[in-house]
Amino acid sequence: MAGPMEREGRDAAEKPLLVRVGGSGGSQGGSASSSSVAVVVGCTAIAVAGSFEFGMSIGYSSPTQLGIMRDLRLSLAEYSVFGSILTIGAMLGAIVSGSVADRAGRRGLLEHAGGTQAMAISDVLCALGYLLIGFSQSYWWLDIGRVLIGCGIGILSYVVPVYISEITPKDLRGGFATVNQFMICCGGSLAFVLGTFIAWRTLAIVGVVPCLVQLVGLLLIPESPRWLARFGHPGAFTGALQTLRGHGTDISEEASEIKVFTEKLQRLPKSKMLDLFQKEYIRAVIAGVGLMALQQLGGVNGVLFYASEVFVSAGFSSGNTGTVAMAVVQVPMVGLGVLLMDKAGRRPLLMISAAGTCVGCLLVGLSFLSKEQHWERDLNVLALAGLLVFIGSFSLGMGGIPWVIMSEIFPINMKGSAGSLVTLVSWLGSWIVSYAFNFLLIWSSYGTFFIFAAICGLTVVFVHRLVPETKGRTLEEIQASMNSSLTPFHKY
Repeated sequence: MAGPMEREGRDAAEKPLLVRVGGSGGSQGGSASSSSVAVVVGCTAIAVAGSFEFGMSIGYSSPTQLGIMRDLRLSLAEYSVFGSILTIGAMLGAIVSGSVADRAGRRGLLEHAGGTQAMAISDVLCALGYLLIGFSQSYWWLDIGRVLIGCGIGILSYVVPVYISEITPKDLRGGFATVNQFMICCGGSLAFVLGTFIAWRTLAIVGVVPCLVQLVGLLLIPESPRWLARFGHPGAFTGALQTLRGHGTDISEEASEIKVFTEKLQRLPKSKMLDLFQKEYIRAVIAGVGLMALQQLGGVNGVLFYASEVFVSAGFSSGNTGTVAMAVVQVPMVGLGVLLMDKAGRRPLLMISAAGTCVGCLLVGLSFLSKEQHWERDLNVLALAGLLVFIGSFSLGMGGIPWVIMSEIFPINMKGSAGSLVTLVSWLGSWIVSYAFNFLLIWSSYGTFFIFAAICGLTVVFVHRLVPETKGRTLEEIQASMNSSLTPFHKY
C-alpha cells in the first residue's frame, strides 16, 4: 500500500504521540539531536513491525513446502501458484499503495468514523490472510489467504520506507530507512528457523502477531510532517515536526524549507500516472523503476521462496541446514548495511552488493553444472557457499537501498503515482521470478543461475551510470536535483 483529516489545522498536541521529550539546543535543517533520535527510533520501531510481517510472508513458503504439499495433497504446480500468488496480491496492493498513502496518510490511526489509514489497512489484510491459511481445509483457502497477505505487504512495501524517510533527519535518514530491510530479513529469518520446528498451520498463526503489535503501536505515533504540510494542516505540521525533532529544538529552518517546497509543489498541476513520463520526472522514474526491476529479476525471491528445494536439487539430503544458514547470514549483513548507509553512501553499497550477488549466482551455477555434466567431482558445496554469498550480498545493499532511494527521489506531488508504479514493477518482477523459478530449474538449473548472474552484473553498470548519491542531502535538495521542474528550488 479516508481522505485528508477533517479537523484541518488541529494542533498536533491534541493527537496521541509516541513520546514527548525535552531538549535543548538545536538541530538545524534536519540534523539530529538526541531528543530527535529518541522519538524517531520509537516511530520507526512501530513502522517496521510491518516490515517484519513482510519478511515473514516472504519466508513462509520455503520451510512449509513439504508439509503443505503433503497435508493438502498439492502438486508442484499448485504449490508454485501458492508461493507466487503472494506477488499477485502485492501487485494489487501496489496499484493502490500510493493513493492509499496520500489519502490516508502514512500511518494507520483511525482519524474519524469510517476512515482507516494505510498501515492499519495492511495489518488487517495480513491478519485475515494468515488466519485463512492457518485454518485452511482446501487449496482455495490457501490461495485466498496468500492473496490477502500479498495485498497487505504490497501497501506496506511502499508506505513504510516513505514514512520513515519523511520523519527522519537527513544525516540519519539512510540508516533508519534501511532498518526497513533489516526487519524484513529478521522476519524472513524467523520464518525459516521456526518453519523447521513447528507445523505450517502454527507458523501461520505466529504471522498474525506482528499485525496486532503494529495496530496497537499506530495509535501512538505522529503523522508525517510532509504529508500534513501537503494537505494543509499547518498547526499539525509544525506540531508533528517539533515532536519528531524534540520540543527544545529550533525547527524554523527545516519547517521553512518544507513549507516553501510544498507550496511550490502545490502550484504544479495535479499529478497522474502518465505525468511521470514527462521530461522533468524521467530521471527519477528511470532510477526508481530500473532499480526495482533489477532487484527482483536478479532472482532473490526465487531463492527465498524455494530455498529448501534449491538445496535438495543441489545434492543436499535436506534443505533445512541451508535455510537456517541463510537466516543466520541475513541479519548481520543487513545490520552492517544499516551502519554503513550514511557513511559509505548508497551507490558504493549498491555496487558492492550487486557484484556480490553476481558472484553468488555464478558459484551456484557452477555447482549445478558440475552435477549435470557429471564432472569427476561434484561441487555441491559451492551451492551452499554461493547462496550464502548471494543472500549476504543482497542483504547488504540491494535488499533495502532501492526502497530508500525510491522514497527519496520523487517529489511529494508525484509520490502517490510514482509509489504505485515503482511498487507495482517490484512485485511484477517478483511474481515473474517466483512463479517461473521451479520451472526454470527443471529447464536448466545452472542456466537459471547464470542468467541471474548476468542480470546482477548489469545492475552494477546501471547503478554506476544512472543512480544518484543521496547521502547527506535533504529530501527537497534531492528532489530538486532529480526533477527539472523543481530545479530553481535547489538554490533555496
